[in-house]
Amino acid sequence: MSHADILKQLQQLLGPKGFSADPDDLAPWTTDWRGRYTGKAAALLSPASTEEVAAIVKIASGAGLPLVPQGGNSGMVAGATPDDSGDSCLLSLRRLNQIETIDPIARLVQCGAGVILHNLHEAVAAQGMRFPLTLGGKGSATVGGLISTNAGGTQVLRHGTMRNLVAGVQAVLPDGSIFDGLTPLKKDNRGYDLKHLLIGAEGTIGIVTKATLHLVPAVIERCVAWVSVDSPSAAYKLLREAEHAFPAMLEGFEILPDTALRHVLRHIPGTRAPLGSQYAWHIVMELAKDSPDEDPPLFAAEQFLGTMLQQGLARDAVIAASETQAEAFWKIRDSIAEAERAEGPALQHDISVPVDAMARFIEQESPIFEARYPGTSIIAFGHLGDGNIHFHVKAPKGVVADRWYADYGSRISADVYDRVTEYRGSLSAEHGIGKAKLAEFERLSDPARLAALRAIKSALDPKGIMNPGKLVPLASNGAAA
Repeated sequence: MSHADILKQLQQLLGPKGFSADPDDLAPWTTDWRGRYTGKAAALLSPASTEEVAAIVKIASGAGLPLVPQGGNSGMVAGATPDDSGDSCLLSLRRLNQIETIDPIARLVQCGAGVILHNLHEAVAAQGMRFPLTLGGKGSATVGGLISTNAGGTQVLRHGTMRNLVAGVQAVLPDGSIFDGLTPLKKDNRGYDLKHLLIGAEGTIGIVTKATLHLVPAVIERCVAWVSVDSPSAAYKLLREAEHAFPAMLEGFEILPDTALRHVLRHIPGTRAPLGSQYAWHIVMELAKDSPDEDPPLFAAEQFLGTMLQQGLARDAVIAASETQAEAFWKIRDSIAEAERAEGPALQHDISVPVDAMARFIEQESPIFEARYPGTSIIAFGHLGDGNIHFHVKAPKGVVADRWYADYGSRISADVYDRVTEYRGSLSAEHGIGKAKLAEFERLSDPARLAALRAIKSALDPKGIMNPGKLVPLASNGAAA
């Protein structure tokens, strides 16, 4: 069967709402969010059900047609971007956007992979519940994408990554069969856990179509504080004090340099500095009370921050006086990536080290990189409570972005990842591997990890049609693309 015949078969299956080969329809989805990678696709497939996804995959499997699953296309590592051959089809899950059941008693929600995170938040809030994962891209990120990248966000400190929040999944496997693992079983000893294989797999061994997710009670009361400190080391000490003071309520603890704050104020409308004076480093700290038995977080925060100021661990602090102000504090943190993109070209590294090493990494490695690559500047921020650093190396002023990326990109990133490895950390904390980190992942991974990944990929997707060229490095013999 020719390529044209395969596309015609898919068009007949999906109809005009589910199939398009119009270049204008495809254009927004063939470039990654950061604008660093652009590919080509033969068609955009938009199924409306798991059964249609299964039918697509069966056709693709029989024809050897590569499929590139895609949610909100808001990923950071080009994990949903097609290659430049034009042979693959984009498989959009955005029409699978039904929230099917919300069970406040069981604290579960079942929904389609195309549900946008912000919409999920609103739907469960109407039932007095909360889905405790949020991130800056919540207006476009979808449930399927969050599962497939094992997303993190700003609430990992208390609730864990997406892996901790997934109770069950439904997925279409590479042969077109449907794996139904939606039932939220607490005990299930039937061998390998396919659910956990699919979480973080970036669509390389199956396409998640539905999920059952854990919920928590809605927040009764919360307190968001903006705290300024002298250094990341001081922020780390304050974190440990906060964990001791609020073992059940500490939900967020984010660190950012004053440079990042200034960039947000410059580029993001409606933002303002929380404090009148300028300090070197800032923390966004959130306490959340979701049980009547817990103490009021505002009183607890006032007592805690007063003590930290007296001890000199904090330089200044302000507690949000309203929900509007609390959201304004978080908007600053959530807008850093957007502001940095507006500020100019940079190499962004989503890395993790042990929590107790994060401050040391920022303080010691930042000046080393700025000295090694004259004219660059480091913007390091992130989730101090879980060791996740967003380590941005900003290009010198006035450079041509594409030329600078070509001349320095690979070298700088390799240096960053080498240092992370020395700290026994990870080159990918929460954004995945995708296409962008594939070569470095292969270079720095131990042979046992690579062999296992390749064996899993080869066993489940022997034809290599599932998101080829992502996550799993190609072996020397060409296996497990």
